[in-house]
Amino acid sequence: MSTSTTGVQEDAAAGPRPHPLDNPVRAALTGPHAHLAERRGDILRYPTDVSPFLGLPETPAARDWADIAALVGPGGLFSYSAVEAPPPAGWELVMRGTGVQMTGEDVAALPDEEAIRLTPADVPEMLALVALTEPGPFLPRTIELGGYLGIRRAGRLVAMAGERLHPPGWTEISAVCTHPGHRGQGLAARLVLAVAAGVRARGETPFLHAAASNTNAIRLYERLGFRLRRTTMFQAARVPGDGAG
Repeated sequence: MSTSTTGVQEDAAAGPRPHPLDNPVRAALTGPHAHLAERRGDILRYPTDVSPFLGLPETPAARDWADIAALVGPGGLFSYSAVEAPPPAGWELVMRGTGVQMTGEDVAALPDEEAIRLTPADVPEMLALVALTEPGPFLPRTIELGGYLGIRRAGRLVAMAGERLHPPGWTEISAVCTHPGHRGQGLAARLVLAVAAGVRARGETPFLHAAASNTNAIRLYERLGFRLRRTTMFQAARVPGDGAG
Protein backbone atom coordinates (compact mmCIF):
# COMPACT_ATOMS: atom_id res chain seq x y z
CA MET A 1 0.00 0.00 0.00
CA SER A 2 1.07 3.59 -0.54
CA THR A 3 2.17 5.39 2.58
CA SER A 4 2.17 9.12 3.21
CA THR A 5 4.30 10.92 5.75
CA THR A 6 2.13 14.06 5.61
CA GLY A 7 -1.30 12.50 6.10
CA VAL A 8 -4.29 14.69 5.27
CA GLN A 9 -4.91 18.41 5.28
CA GLU A 10 -7.58 19.84 7.55
CA ASP A 11 -10.48 22.00 6.37
CA ALA A 12 -12.50 23.61 9.13
CA ALA A 13 -15.72 23.47 7.09
CA ALA A 14 -15.39 20.10 5.37
CA GLY A 15 -13.13 18.18 7.74
CA PRO A 16 -10.08 16.21 6.64
CA ARG A 17 -9.29 16.33 2.93
CA PRO A 18 -6.63 14.51 0.91
CA HIS A 19 -3.26 16.08 0.29
CA PRO A 20 -2.91 17.20 -3.39
CA LEU A 21 0.01 14.80 -3.85
CA ASP A 22 -1.95 11.76 -2.68
CA ASN A 23 -3.65 11.62 -6.10
CA PRO A 24 -1.67 14.18 -8.12
CA VAL A 25 -3.07 13.43 -11.58
CA ARG A 26 -6.62 14.02 -10.41
CA ALA A 27 -5.58 17.07 -8.36
CA ALA A 28 -3.91 18.57 -11.44
CA LEU A 29 -6.84 17.87 -13.76
CA THR A 30 -9.32 19.41 -11.32
CA GLY A 31 -6.94 22.30 -10.60
CA PRO A 32 -4.34 24.14 -12.71
CA HIS A 33 -4.66 21.69 -15.63
CA ALA A 34 -8.47 21.76 -15.72
CA HIS A 35 -8.32 23.51 -19.12
CA LEU A 36 -6.77 20.34 -20.53
CA ALA A 37 -9.15 17.88 -18.89
CA GLU A 38 -11.44 15.59 -20.84
CA ARG A 39 -14.16 14.12 -18.63
CA ARG A 40 -16.75 11.39 -18.55
CA GLY A 41 -18.61 10.94 -15.28
CA ASP A 42 -16.03 11.02 -12.50
CA ILE A 43 -13.09 10.10 -14.78
CA LEU A 44 -10.72 12.74 -16.12
CA ARG A 45 -7.87 12.45 -18.57
CA TYR A 46 -5.38 14.49 -20.53
CA PRO A 47 -5.65 14.62 -24.33
CA THR A 48 -3.99 11.52 -25.70
CA ASP A 49 -1.14 13.45 -27.31
CA VAL A 50 -0.41 15.31 -24.05
CA SER A 51 -0.24 12.52 -21.46
CA PRO A 52 -1.44 8.92 -21.09
CA PHE A 53 -2.58 9.47 -17.48
CA LEU A 54 -6.16 9.32 -16.25
CA GLY A 55 -7.36 10.89 -13.00
CA LEU A 56 -9.32 8.24 -11.11
CA PRO A 57 -11.21 8.51 -7.81
CA GLU A 58 -9.45 6.87 -4.89
CA THR A 59 -11.73 3.81 -5.01
CA PRO A 60 -13.14 3.37 -8.53
CA ALA A 61 -16.61 1.85 -8.71
CA ALA A 62 -18.01 -0.29 -11.53
CA ARG A 63 -19.52 2.81 -13.17
CA ASP A 64 -16.07 4.45 -13.15
CA TRP A 65 -14.52 1.56 -15.08
CA ALA A 66 -17.45 1.77 -17.52
CA ASP A 67 -16.71 5.48 -17.98
CA ILE A 68 -13.02 4.70 -18.56
CA ALA A 69 -13.97 2.20 -21.25
CA ALA A 70 -16.21 4.76 -22.94
CA LEU A 71 -13.63 7.55 -22.68
CA VAL A 72 -10.63 5.52 -23.82
CA GLY A 73 -12.43 3.29 -26.31
CA PRO A 74 -12.17 -0.43 -27.15
CA GLY A 75 -8.57 -1.63 -27.04
CA GLY A 76 -7.42 1.73 -25.65
CA LEU A 77 -4.33 1.87 -23.47
CA PHE A 78 -4.20 4.21 -20.47
CA SER A 79 -2.04 4.84 -17.40
CA TYR A 80 -2.92 5.75 -13.84
CA SER A 81 -1.01 6.27 -10.62
CA ALA A 82 -1.56 6.54 -6.86
CA VAL A 83 -4.86 4.60 -7.13
CA GLU A 84 -3.95 0.95 -6.57
CA ALA A 85 -7.25 -0.63 -7.66
CA PRO A 86 -6.76 -3.37 -10.25
CA PRO A 87 -8.70 -3.14 -13.51
CA PRO A 88 -11.80 -5.35 -13.88
CA ALA A 89 -11.64 -8.97 -14.97
CA GLY A 90 -11.07 -9.24 -18.70
CA TRP A 91 -9.00 -6.04 -18.89
CA GLU A 92 -5.29 -6.42 -19.65
CA LEU A 93 -2.89 -5.10 -17.00
CA VAL A 94 0.01 -4.05 -19.21
CA MET A 95 2.31 -2.62 -16.54
CA ARG A 96 2.46 -2.37 -12.76
CA GLY A 97 5.46 -0.83 -11.04
CA THR A 98 6.38 0.72 -7.72
CA GLY A 99 7.60 4.29 -7.65
CA VAL A 100 8.67 6.86 -5.11
CA GLN A 101 7.31 10.36 -4.70
CA MET A 102 9.82 12.92 -3.46
CA THR A 103 9.26 16.54 -2.42
CA GLY A 104 11.69 19.42 -2.65
CA GLU A 105 10.91 21.83 0.18
CA ASP A 106 14.64 22.02 0.99
CA VAL A 107 16.05 21.97 -2.55
CA ALA A 108 18.50 24.80 -3.23
CA ALA A 109 16.87 25.84 -6.51
CA LEU A 110 19.24 27.67 -8.85
CA PRO A 111 18.76 29.19 -12.34
CA ASP A 112 21.27 28.05 -14.97
CA GLU A 113 22.72 30.43 -17.54
CA GLU A 114 23.26 27.68 -20.10
CA ALA A 115 19.69 26.33 -19.84
CA ILE A 116 17.39 27.50 -22.61
CA ARG A 117 13.60 27.44 -22.64
CA LEU A 118 12.38 24.84 -25.11
CA THR A 119 9.48 25.58 -27.45
CA PRO A 120 7.16 23.55 -29.69
CA ALA A 121 9.78 23.92 -32.43
CA ASP A 122 12.12 21.81 -30.28
CA VAL A 123 9.64 18.95 -29.81
CA PRO A 124 11.10 16.67 -32.52
CA GLU A 125 14.51 16.80 -30.82
CA MET A 126 12.89 16.35 -27.41
CA LEU A 127 11.03 13.26 -28.62
CA ALA A 128 14.25 11.85 -30.07
CA LEU A 129 16.10 12.39 -26.78
CA VAL A 130 13.27 10.76 -24.84
CA ALA A 131 13.26 7.77 -27.22
CA LEU A 132 16.98 7.35 -26.61
CA THR A 133 16.95 7.72 -22.82
CA GLU A 134 13.42 6.56 -21.78
CA PRO A 135 12.80 8.88 -18.79
CA GLY A 136 9.04 8.23 -18.95
CA PRO A 137 6.07 9.27 -21.08
CA PHE A 138 6.65 12.32 -23.28
CA LEU A 139 4.30 12.97 -26.18
CA PRO A 140 4.02 15.60 -28.94
CA ARG A 141 2.02 18.02 -26.74
CA THR A 142 3.51 17.19 -23.33
CA ILE A 143 5.35 20.51 -23.53
CA GLU A 144 1.99 22.21 -22.91
CA LEU A 145 1.98 20.96 -19.31
CA GLY A 146 4.64 23.46 -18.22
CA GLY A 147 8.03 24.96 -18.89
CA TYR A 148 10.83 22.78 -20.26
CA LEU A 149 14.52 23.65 -20.19
CA GLY A 150 17.34 22.16 -22.23
CA ILE A 151 21.08 22.34 -22.72
CA ARG A 152 22.60 22.29 -26.19
CA ARG A 153 26.12 21.41 -27.16
CA ALA A 154 27.30 22.20 -30.69
CA GLY A 155 23.69 23.04 -31.50
CA ARG A 156 22.40 19.62 -30.39
CA LEU A 157 19.92 19.08 -27.55
CA VAL A 158 21.80 16.87 -25.07
CA ALA A 159 19.82 17.26 -21.84
CA MET A 160 16.41 18.43 -20.72
CA ALA A 161 13.96 18.57 -17.81
CA GLY A 162 10.58 20.17 -17.37
CA GLU A 163 7.24 20.44 -15.62
CA ARG A 164 4.50 17.82 -15.83
CA LEU A 165 1.75 17.35 -13.20
CA HIS A 166 0.55 20.54 -11.53
CA PRO A 167 -1.53 19.92 -8.41
CA PRO A 168 -2.47 23.12 -6.57
CA GLY A 169 0.65 24.57 -4.93
CA TRP A 170 2.99 21.95 -6.40
CA THR A 171 4.75 21.27 -9.71
CA GLU A 172 6.24 17.94 -10.76
CA ILE A 173 9.69 17.93 -12.36
CA SER A 174 9.78 15.30 -15.09
CA ALA A 175 11.42 14.15 -18.35
CA VAL A 176 14.86 14.49 -16.77
CA CYS A 177 17.25 13.00 -19.29
CA THR A 178 20.76 13.33 -20.71
CA HIS A 179 22.21 11.99 -23.95
CA PRO A 180 24.48 8.98 -23.14
CA GLY A 181 27.44 10.77 -24.70
CA HIS A 182 27.10 13.68 -22.27
CA ARG A 183 26.46 11.92 -18.97
CA GLY A 184 28.71 12.45 -15.97
CA GLN A 185 28.81 16.23 -16.48
CA GLY A 186 26.10 17.12 -13.96
CA LEU A 187 23.69 18.37 -16.64
CA ALA A 188 20.63 16.62 -15.21
CA ALA A 189 21.27 18.00 -11.72
CA ARG A 190 21.69 21.53 -13.09
CA LEU A 191 18.46 21.33 -15.06
CA VAL A 192 16.48 19.94 -12.11
CA LEU A 193 17.65 22.87 -9.97
CA ALA A 194 16.87 25.32 -12.78
CA VAL A 195 13.34 23.97 -13.25
CA ALA A 196 12.90 24.05 -9.46
CA ALA A 197 13.90 27.72 -9.50
CA GLY A 198 11.06 28.49 -11.89
CA VAL A 199 8.63 26.55 -9.70
CA ARG A 200 9.76 28.44 -6.60
CA ALA A 201 9.43 31.76 -8.43
CA ARG A 202 5.67 31.05 -8.67
CA GLY A 203 5.47 30.39 -4.95
CA GLU A 204 5.06 26.63 -5.48
CA THR A 205 7.01 23.59 -4.30
CA PRO A 206 8.73 21.12 -6.65
CA PHE A 207 8.19 17.38 -6.41
CA LEU A 208 9.01 14.42 -8.60
CA HIS A 209 8.53 10.71 -9.13
CA ALA A 210 11.04 7.98 -9.89
CA ALA A 211 10.86 4.24 -10.31
CA ALA A 212 11.72 2.61 -7.00
CA SER A 213 14.29 0.51 -8.86
CA ASN A 214 16.07 3.60 -10.26
CA THR A 215 18.42 3.95 -7.32
CA ASN A 216 20.91 6.14 -9.19
CA ALA A 217 18.26 8.76 -9.89
CA ILE A 218 16.94 8.58 -6.34
CA ARG A 219 20.43 9.14 -4.93
CA LEU A 220 20.88 12.15 -7.22
CA TYR A 221 17.58 13.66 -6.11
CA GLU A 222 18.46 13.08 -2.47
CA ARG A 223 21.77 14.89 -2.97
CA LEU A 224 19.83 17.83 -4.42
CA GLY A 225 17.63 17.97 -1.31
CA PHE A 226 14.55 16.00 -2.33
CA ARG A 227 13.10 13.76 0.37
CA LEU A 228 10.86 10.70 0.19
CA ARG A 229 7.22 11.49 0.84
CA ARG A 230 5.58 8.19 -0.09
CA THR A 231 5.74 5.12 -2.23
CA THR A 232 3.20 4.90 -5.02
CA MET A 233 2.06 2.59 -7.78
CA PHE A 234 2.11 3.19 -11.51
CA GLN A 235 -0.12 1.03 -13.68
CA ALA A 236 -1.08 0.80 -17.32
CA ALA A 237 -4.09 -1.16 -18.57
CA ARG A 238 -5.90 -1.85 -21.80
CA VAL A 239 -9.65 -1.73 -22.28
CA PRO A 240 -11.06 -4.93 -23.81
CA GLY A 241 -12.22 -4.73 -27.38
CA ASP A 242 -11.38 -4.96 -31.04
CA GLY A 243 -9.30 -1.79 -30.97
CA ALA A 244 -6.33 -3.59 -29.37
CA GLY A 245 -3.37 -4.06 -31.60
